[in-house]
Amino acid sequence: RFGAPSDVLHGAIAALAAAGLSIEARSAIMATPPLGPSARRFANAAILVRSRLDPPALLDVLKDLEVRFGRRRGRRWGSRVIDLDILLWSGGCWSCKQRRALYIPHREIERRDFVLSPLAQIVPGWRVGRSARTVRQARHRLKRQVLN
Repeated sequence: RFGAPSDVLHGAIAALAAAGLSIEARSAIMATPPLGPSARRFANAAILVRSRLDPPALLDVLKDLEVRFGRRRGRRWGSRVIDLDILLWSGGCWSCKQRRALYIPHREIERRDFVLSPLAQIVPGWRVGRSARTVRQARHRLKRQVLN
């Protein structure tokens, strides 16, 4: 409906801006192979937004946008049109099990280069959680683990 994965990302970023989120920074879009059984390649990017919304309200905006773009809930790790997550928050950590298991920073952030690489382009010095690691340090550590 929206074209190639990178076109979907461009459309989603425009839709977030139209929804009132101020786009402060954006990374380059990276093409990545799928995790799990999906055959479709993915496009990944990170954006920094400014908003007065708290994380649960922001998550509602993201999930509504996913539905508007054609995302259907179902098989975990399967092909999907779009997947929007809150990765980090300037307020630090956030945990709310009642709200779709919302955890910030995202629980898998330090294990996924397709997340850390775009984040390193826009917020390299932000902390990735309870550890003292920055995004840049977490990415370096992950790359070292892959090489060993």
